[in-house]
Amino acid sequence: MALRWNLVLITILLGGSLARAQNAAVQQVPGRQTPVQQVVVLRNARVIDGTGAPPQEHVSLLLRNGRIEQVGGAETAAPAGAQVRDLTGKTVIPGLISAHSHLGLLVDDAESSATGYTRENVTAQLMQYERYGVTTILSLGLNRDLVFVLRDEQQAGRLGGASIFTAGRGIGVPDGAPPLLAAADQIYRPTTEKDARRDVNEMAAQRVDIIKIWVDKLHGKVPEMTPEIYKAVIDEAHKRHVRVAAHEYALEDAKQLVADGVDVLAHSVRDQVVDDAFVRSMKQHHVWYVPTFTVDESAYIYAQNAAFMQTPFFQQAAGPKLMAKFSAPGYAEKIMQDPQTAQHQKDFEVGQQNLKKLFDAGVSVGFGTDSGALPGRIPGFAEHHELTLMVRAGLTPLQAITVATGENAKLLHAGDRGTIAAGKRADLLILDADPLVDIGNTQRIFAVYHDGHNIVGLPGRTK
Repeated sequence: MALRWNLVLITILLGGSLARAQNAAVQQVPGRQTPVQQVVVLRNARVIDGTGAPPQEHVSLLLRNGRIEQVGGAETAAPAGAQVRDLTGKTVIPGLISAHSHLGLLVDDAESSATGYTRENVTAQLMQYERYGVTTILSLGLNRDLVFVLRDEQQAGRLGGASIFTAGRGIGVPDGAPPLLAAADQIYRPTTEKDARRDVNEMAAQRVDIIKIWVDKLHGKVPEMTPEIYKAVIDEAHKRHVRVAAHEYALEDAKQLVADGVDVLAHSVRDQVVDDAFVRSMKQHHVWYVPTFTVDESAYIYAQNAAFMQTPFFQQAAGPKLMAKFSAPGYAEKIMQDPQTAQHQKDFEVGQQNLKKLFDAGVSVGFGTDSGALPGRIPGFAEHHELTLMVRAGLTPLQAITVATGENAKLLHAGDRGTIAAGKRADLLILDADPLVDIGNTQRIFAVYHDGHNIVGLPGRTK
């Protein structure tokens, strides 16, 4: 009880309302038991429902037991005892879903670490995603088995933070990709087809949501996974009714992966503009395409002192240690003189062209950022910035939001979320301004509801 009221008082002092604090204080406690759900009516909002449909005006939402019980008009009656919030002038969208993020690879968002996959660190990252309205993430590889414990605790209602979907460890290459710091029990690196099939079966037994493979020679610097290995992975995974997502870079690799049955391309094709044959193959094989623009842009954008870096929304996500790195003497000069910077800038622009071409052709496009993989790929912030980059590539704000919500729910086979409709999870992002006018308005967060809980500690508001 003392902890609960301490959190309430802190929230009040920092500008939050008593009602908000009382309703959500337990969300700040990583190991909380799920409290008795309140009935909430969110009244008179503009709703973007995640289906791609135009926004609806003057909508009321009745939330009960973590679900959306009713979607009605402004006159919707509030049940006795319900908390009623007037959302006049606000916009409600589904909670964002990331289909490509990582947990436990960073410490304080500023340092890569092979020992960072701890309960404390991973839980803190889950909480940060949630505060930023990213209510579901797919941790796409490099997970220790702790991830399954945390997932089970979430599903039992004993742990907060963004809902976990996971690819378990994933399968890489000896002395090759992924070139990230990780413990030995965070990644499989088989050398034979037999070993690859064994690794798939171990992950399938742990009920992974998808299996990740890395197919990339990193501009010729490291060995690349052979087709024999990844074909064995895809074959064995499909026998176990598990899909496969591939890290890839080059069009040649992407073409072969699609032909060999991969289900998701987890990054943009960036070495060249995709051709029509590839577009047709993607559609024929029903393969999902996840652009992850922040992968390349994050390699150089902070050296340019971008305007967004001055906002509390960014600074709170980055944290003081990473902000200190960005402002350190010589940082910008070092980045701009790095010969790889020009390559990253070129890759980013090619990726932008490819998204627009594939999207316009009707390829299934998902949403992810690779947040959490390296410093600069910042959990929570990256997802909002990725929306901006998708609009820069030529999507409309409505299309980008739909990809990051309803379409990503389809990618994850998570039909209980991603859209605003009766029976769906009450995962909602409430905004102070209309994101269809300016996609940057997704960063103007008024409130977040996750599984019906109102989240405190919102970015830019209460810190």
